[in-house]
Amino acid sequence: MTIPNLISIARLLAVPLMIWALIGGNWPLAFATFVVAGISDAVDGAIARHFDQQSTLGLYLDPIADKALLSTVFIGLGLLGRLPDWLVIAVVSRDVLIVAAFLLAYVMGLPMTVQPLFVSKATTAAQIVLAASVLGESAFGLSLGPVIDLLVVLTAILTVASAAAYLIDWLRHMASPHGAEPKDDEGP
Repeated sequence: MTIPNLISIARLLAVPLMIWALIGGNWPLAFATFVVAGISDAVDGAIARHFDQQSTLGLYLDPIADKALLSTVFIGLGLLGRLPDWLVIAVVSRDVLIVAAFLLAYVMGLPMTVQPLFVSKATTAAQIVLAASVLGESAFGLSLGPVIDLLVVLTAILTVASAAAYLIDWLRHMASPHGAEPKDDEGP
């Protein structure tokens, strides 16, 4: 077991702590857990690259831990009325649909490689900034209403755009001969 994988497992184990903090209204703990988890995500990736500790397990474990924590935060904030329900549904549905599409391709004998798109990275960044802003607002008694409203709109737009981009990639993959990954030098 590599150090980056252990860090990812610790981040996954932070999910119950996050649930407990949100349910108990312990906003400082929820905010701190989210920030520490975010830092650990950057650290495990840096360690994996620098010390050549990248692994197949880490390839799957890292994004699972990230999505589990982020989905937990979004669902919790939605249930507590801190984020609009429609946004929570969009964010969680996008992730579920992406996983379902990859699994369907695999079951059909056309496995896909995980290739994060730029719009997907931008979506994740917007989701993280929004979640941190809402948690921070609650933890520190701030009033970030207009900023959060703007982040909600930005997150919604990016979430829909990245879902559409993944759908297009998936359709291309499924339509290509034997599900071959399209190459950069191939034409449309």
